[in-house]
Amino acid sequence: MDHLMYLFTAFVVIAASLAGIAIWAPRAVLIKVGALVLAALLMPTAYASLVELLGRPKPVTLEWAMATVPEATVLGASMRENEAIYLWLRFDGIAEPIAYVLPWNMETAKQLQQAMAQAEADGTVVRMRRPFESDRDPSEPLFYA
Repeated sequence: MDHLMYLFTAFVVIAASLAGIAIWAPRAVLIKVGALVLAALLMPTAYASLVELLGRPKPVTLEWAMATVPEATVLGASMRENEAIYLWLRFDGIAEPIAYVLPWNMETAKQLQQAMAQAEADGTVVRMRRPFESDRDPSEPLFYA
């Protein structure tokens, strides 16, 4: 959660800097006031967007910070046929789990269900190989117990 506040603080500093540049630029007073109003509206909008996104799963295609992670533990999963596969993943060395959404794929859904059944039978966990790699080998299963 702290990293989110750092991101928002960085956003506020950047927006305030841009507003300062707009104010000191040789422009008409009306344009300067407009720049201040827009900067003032931008900050709560960014905060509201950040808070709203906290409860939504992130599409795996948008993950860039953890793109090279080799594996993740699947803590939970939910599937909506012909729509999406929702995952709750935990990564080694990171305390908080993160929610992700995969585009619907029947083969992926079957792999996940089989891995979940196997893990339950064995008393183990489900793992996911290269969760953010788009060009993975189709012969290698994405999920395993």
